[in-house]
Amino acid sequence: MTIIGILGDIGSGKTFISNLFGFPVFNADAEVGKIYKKNYKCFLKLKKKFPSFVKSFPINKKELSNLIKHDKSNIVKIGKIVHPFVKKNLEYFFKKNKSKKIVILDIPLLLENKLTSSDMILIFIDAPKKDLIKRLRKRKNFNLKLYNIIKKNQLPLSFKKKKSKFIIRNNFKIEYVKKKIKEIKLKIKNHD
Repeated sequence: MTIIGILGDIGSGKTFISNLFGFPVFNADAEVGKIYKKNYKCFLKLKKKFPSFVKSFPINKKELSNLIKHDKSNIVKIGKIVHPFVKKNLEYFFKKNKSKKIVILDIPLLLENKLTSSDMILIFIDAPKKDLIKRLRKRKNFNLKLYNIIKKNQLPLSFKKKKSKFIIRNNFKIEYVKKKIKEIKLKIKNHD
């Protein structure tokens, strides 16, 4: 099985581009959303660690945002509780897709959590910074302070770009992006 890891900045189009490849995608952000909605064990662990902030199940993202804004070091503490649940879901994803030739990992902290292997193909999604912030501001509940806290807990984009085998410059024009994906798929196929 070939594993492709998608890297890039928040709002660069990683999820959209991951889905355009046409292979099974593990979307860590979506998995976290499911965990917050359905995983009572995770809720209990968060509630035990942060009783004055985490009060309701399903887990309310606004409560977690307030927790992080209250003390930015809480982002790491939340991660230590939530990431094992995500990792378990990732293991299930691999098991479920073991017969597939290629799978995609859309995991924002792929490198930070050391989830890569030497044979994983990394693709960096490069998007203009001004376009990113403009797009992020359109998102419901976007918070610049929270964005900056999250960014400080990630490796530099230059490092992620350097680690990547391929770079897709996302100009947010679908035909251009589809063309780049087709080129990369061909190179991966010819490499096998």
